[in-house]
Amino acid sequence: MTTEAETAINRDPHHTPSLIARWIHRAGFESERAFVLRVVQPALVGLIDGTVSSLAPIFAAAVYASSHTALVVGLATALGAGVSMGWSEALSDTGEQTGRGSAVVRGSITGGMTALGGLFHTLPFIISDVHKALLVAGCVVAVELFAIAWIRKRFLEVSMRSSLLVVTVGGAIVLAIGVGIGSS
Repeated sequence: MTTEAETAINRDPHHTPSLIARWIHRAGFESERAFVLRVVQPALVGLIDGTVSSLAPIFAAAVYASSHTALVVGLATALGAGVSMGWSEALSDTGEQTGRGSAVVRGSITGGMTALGGLFHTLPFIISDVHKALLVAGCVVAVELFAIAWIRKRFLEVSMRSSLLVVTVGGAIVLAIGVGIGSS
């Protein structure tokens, strides 16, 4: 069975597959579609959940209490959410009916990316000055949202503008909830 990359090369001898396409092929995936179903989609679900859902508790703790409290809440939220999302993904689909691959692998990818998504904007709260930490965390969130939008554009063929708008609106709503609760 030939892969997409091999088929493209056979059709056009001057065509060089992208670095990502070559990496996907070397990783043992029969096509980019299989890679998207088995790796990108679970990773994206985790990254979006970890980034967006953890904003409310982390920023609420920072606004209400301190950087240290936000750090502790953020670590607990990121790690707890990572376990929860990984477990949920693994239990929701064996992969046999959908062709999405191993439930354990998908669960590990989803859980790991959920934890990372929450950890990235938790780490700035190592800074003891809560105002500086909030500023740095806000910048990290912007980078995270841009990364999510780029992944959606690259692998799901969603326009960058549309993707940025959707992920930013979701992030802003959750952030507003956190700041609102933290300010009360």
